[in-house]
Amino acid sequence: MTNAPTTRLLSIDALRGLVILFMLLDHVRETFYLHMQVGDPMDVAQTDPFLFFSRTLAHLCAPVFVFLTGLSAFLYAEKYQGAAQASAFLFKRGLFLVLLELTLVNFAWTFQFPPSVIYLQVIWAIGLSMLALSALVWLPRPLLAVLGLLIVAGHNLLDGVHFPVESALHIPWAVLHDRGWIEVSDALRLRTSYPLLPWIGVIALGYAAGPWFARSASAPRRQRLLLGAGFAVLAGFVALRLVNGYGEKPWIVGENALQTLMSFFNITKYPPSLLFIALTLGLGLLLLHAFERLQSQRAVRVLGVFGGAPMFFYLLHLYVLKFLYLACVAIWGLNQGSYFGFDSMLAIWLCSILLSVALYPPVRWFAALKARRRDIAWLKYL
Repeated sequence: MTNAPTTRLLSIDALRGLVILFMLLDHVRETFYLHMQVGDPMDVAQTDPFLFFSRTLAHLCAPVFVFLTGLSAFLYAEKYQGAAQASAFLFKRGLFLVLLELTLVNFAWTFQFPPSVIYLQVIWAIGLSMLALSALVWLPRPLLAVLGLLIVAGHNLLDGVHFPVESALHIPWAVLHDRGWIEVSDALRLRTSYPLLPWIGVIALGYAAGPWFARSASAPRRQRLLLGAGFAVLAGFVALRLVNGYGEKPWIVGENALQTLMSFFNITKYPPSLLFIALTLGLGLLLLHAFERLQSQRAVRVLGVFGGAPMFFYLLHLYVLKFLYLACVAIWGLNQGSYFGFDSMLAIWLCSILLSVALYPPVRWFAALKARRRDIAWLKYL
């Protein structure tokens, strides 16, 4: 069991690294393919299949990342032998992420200061989820698991609940569940792109799954649990999707088999439906199982480098994309209407692959610095 901690952490970092690269693909799309913007859910009849499945790959990012955040919080608590240290760390890092979203992250998207719009997106949701988990870690693990399941499975019952702008509940409900706008002043408004409530359920489930990765846990048993849980969650997704009734836009039979398949997997992200979370976490658990078994492979180690410095990569890639876009506009001017962009998803994929190769050395450098300089306290927040 000497190598168990290294193996378990590499598999977590590798999965985090994979979804980070899917995120890069999606953000390249949002930067250079904005003239082919997609909705939520996507219009299957109007969306190119290559674009549809590329976007669907990106659906893995937020649920897997939030789940792994909860799982990593458990490992942190195990390392420091108690919930108190984990709670304090979650609270401080959660506040740090919220601050990042409101400043560096939002500026990377808008390049506007002072901002007229602040988009409260995934880093905001992760930060607030960590704040919530900082309180929930004091609950007994079985109760935390039940609470996480209830939130994930039951929050769609609240889809019909809305509050008008003049209501005192409009702002808290917009943050928790009802994606919308918050008017701060005539000069500033907020967009609650990632309603919080379902993500609290996901991070709680990640923390509850933590004992599977405990130091004393058997690797074969952990792999059986990951495999069984992954297939069980995916089976639940298929069964519930076939019922075609709860918490999701119904799928329909399309003009051909491909359109029918696209409709079946066309699920809602904002806020993430039960089916969205079931599909993405089911696949995430199976990928985590695969990385557990393949941790000696070079590709897994490379993914682990990306996953070892996730916040550094996130900030770096946003600013690289923004400067690339501005440089392209300066050199070639605007095309395709109001946007500069590529003509095909193949170009988006090629650009994403080239960027991942270019970003690997600085991310590897920072990951090594982070591992080497544990005396620098702020590095652990990245």
